[in-house]
Amino acid sequence: MLRLGKLDNDDLERLVLTKFRRVRPESLSSPTIGQDCATLDLGGDLVVLSCDPITSASVAHLGRLTVHVSCNDAAAAGAEPVGLLVTLLMPPTGTMEEISRIADDLSAAAQLANVDILGGHTEVTDAVTRAVTSATVVARQARNAALRGMRPGDDIVMTKWAAVEGTSILAEDFAARLAALPEDLLSSARAFSKQLSIVPESRIAVQFGASGMHDVTEGGVLGAAWELGYANRCAVKIDSSKIPVRDETREICAVLGLDPLRLIGSGSLLIACENGQTLCEALLAQGIPASVIGRAIEGNVSFTDGETLEEPHADEIYRLNDPV
Repeated sequence: MLRLGKLDNDDLERLVLTKFRRVRPESLSSPTIGQDCATLDLGGDLVVLSCDPITSASVAHLGRLTVHVSCNDAAAAGAEPVGLLVTLLMPPTGTMEEISRIADDLSAAAQLANVDILGGHTEVTDAVTRAVTSATVVARQARNAALRGMRPGDDIVMTKWAAVEGTSILAEDFAARLAALPEDLLSSARAFSKQLSIVPESRIAVQFGASGMHDVTEGGVLGAAWELGYANRCAVKIDSSKIPVRDETREICAVLGLDPLRLIGSGSLLIACENGQTLCEALLAQGIPASVIGRAIEGNVSFTDGETLEEPHADEIYRLNDPV
């Protein structure tokens, strides 16, 4: 039986990635671990593409997450998101009201992100037991704007805080298990859902001269740090005491027995650059909190707090059963 969440990297490489090879000259990239986007050269600006499913969110979060998670991938590659193709799969137990709400939320989030919903597909199917979306983002990137790649010695900057997305999902979907926590704390945690876009900080980072970026998704900030190193063919050294964790996140994760540093964290961006503290100050001037949490190092073994940093496995959120 398969385990919930992403495939382990070894299985992904062996069973999937090794079976694809490029045959078109327009393709500038091949699928690889730690790299979320593909790049095409069709003349003029480069075309950057990425796709993501949203499988573990309630209807309350689905539309917003669909837009921001997809746009975040393109932004982390240094590209400007332009539009989305969205597939919506609904179970037979779903309702027309839920479909309408998801569409409303898609529209609102797209306007906020300054992207268009270009098209897609909607279907009711018993292949799913809850509403599921899959989106492909189309983005553009100037030819001279590609990131050079993280190098040993670069600082690693983290924007916002750990588990932005995970905290908001848990506060909304697992409220019954968190009933002992103060309502004002849960309300504040649910509001984290307004912090899911990393497009603003990616633009600032590109202008600053970032060498590499990776958005925090499944596997949390530690998983993203490992993937940032892997994708750039070097390693990272992370000081977990420098990773910002909000009180809301600490208390919710303590009740549910989860590790906030390995909890899904859309809304936070890892940025590799020289002079990380200067970038933090530039981000803060635009209202975006940021911290230097580590640096890139030689080799292929990453570390956190002196211990080997393991590659990401299933996200912490999959340790929970269905909400009650």
